[in-house]
Amino acid sequence: MAKDADAFRTIGELSSQLGVAQHILRYWETRFPQLQPLTRAGNRRYYRPDDVALVQRIHRLLNEDGYTIRGVQKLLAGKTEEREQAATPASPESPAVPPGMVSELKTLRANLAGALER
Repeated sequence: MAKDADAFRTIGELSSQLGVAQHILRYWETRFPQLQPLTRAGNRRYYRPDDVALVQRIHRLLNEDGYTIRGVQKLLAGKTEEREQAATPASPESPAVPPGMVSELKTLRANLAGALER
């Protein structure tokens, strides 16, 4: 039987839903101050619908969009221009690349092109 969309989720339920290990969710709590699930007796975590949405966003940014932990921290804190870029989906021809890596990738591409010409 499926839970209501507004129901709280345990760490096990959220872990299964996203396919992410429970220790990863606990780690994210230490890295993202915005993520603060309710903690009850026995240190059991209960994720509210807003927490679930935030965890889904973190998961997407890290595992699909290619952001680093630091990049997601900045994005969630609103300290970079990445917020605007994250709102614009990448086209299939151009995979999402964190803005900080663009210059590194250009340098790498130039080095590889030079090596191929030798």
